[in-house]
Amino acid sequence: MVLTAPTALWVVPVSNLAGVARHVLDVAGAGIPGWQLVFLTPPGDLPQALRERGAAVVEEPFGPDHGTRASVASLRHAVRTLRPAVVHSHLSHADVVAALAVGPRGPRLVTTEHGIARDDLVYHRSAAKARAMAAVHAARLRRFDAVIAVSRATAAAMHDKWHPRTPVTVIPNGVDPVEVATPPRDGLRILSLARLAPEKRLPALVDGFAVLHERHPEARLTLAGTGEEERALRAHVTSRGLDDVVTLPGFADPGAAMAEHDVVAMLSVWENCSYALLDAAARGLGVVASDVGGNPELLPSRCLVDPGDAGAVATALEQQGLARATRPGLVGWPTVADMCERIADVYAPFEARR
Repeated sequence: MVLTAPTALWVVPVSNLAGVARHVLDVAGAGIPGWQLVFLTPPGDLPQALRERGAAVVEEPFGPDHGTRASVASLRHAVRTLRPAVVHSHLSHADVVAALAVGPRGPRLVTTEHGIARDDLVYHRSAAKARAMAAVHAARLRRFDAVIAVSRATAAAMHDKWHPRTPVTVIPNGVDPVEVATPPRDGLRILSLARLAPEKRLPALVDGFAVLHERHPEARLTLAGTGEEERALRAHVTSRGLDDVVTLPGFADPGAAMAEHDVVAMLSVWENCSYALLDAAARGLGVVASDVGGNPELLPSRCLVDPGDAGAVATALEQQGLARATRPGLVGWPTVADMCERIADVYAPFEARR
């Protein structure tokens, strides 16, 4: 009799290629040792990209755009059809649906937390909404057999807000080093790869860059991304007299954009385990970030700044751009394969449940 590997059903409620999609695609490409992976997603770009990596995909009405009832029905159908040993959910909607759809005699439930913040208002419009969602997550976590967080800061925030009874395993996002030749160029090139949203504190980056530009008139800043703050951000750039040296190109391919810049800057209110910062460090770029969330776990203190101190931001941008020896690198950081092996360790107690 030939024994096949147990199945882990990854449940992802979004179909775009932003945010958690990077994590999903990396795992699909590397695989989890000893496990067959199947991905349940709504229709869109993500399932297509997964298939291009040879992954097995179930494309169904699932996620916030399709509603809770349809999502529960889709997940139950997938579980009946595939009989997975593990259902591994990602993002809030999938977490709640998994808790509703999978009974105690069904597959084991695993969740990875990618996006909690210490400040409730980063992701919620009001304190009341934040309290309500905290109660929902506290309740749904009682149904989960294993809980993963992408940083120690994420795990701490989960404990403080949701009080999980299951121990939280910290598995940082893995990233592979990239050898990139940096061509010579005139002047410092600073890059932001972030949604144009209040929590990204992009006006503070513009203010810091304004100080840098006084010291280095040849410096340039690119604010790549889209979002609701675009108009206000353009007005702020104009008010600082920086229209000729700051560009807002909209969406930019991260790899191509990084190849044309010296420093990646991210002054967010909170980050859990930012792929943008990891990719920048993996490519040998300079990195400047706020001292929040998981950032101190992946960056040395010389890369961390107070966003409200424009002078400190400017100095960090300058040092990271001009002094290559100060750039962070990724010494000892887990690769994608390391990350997948650690996920396999989390699944190990559930392997026989098929």
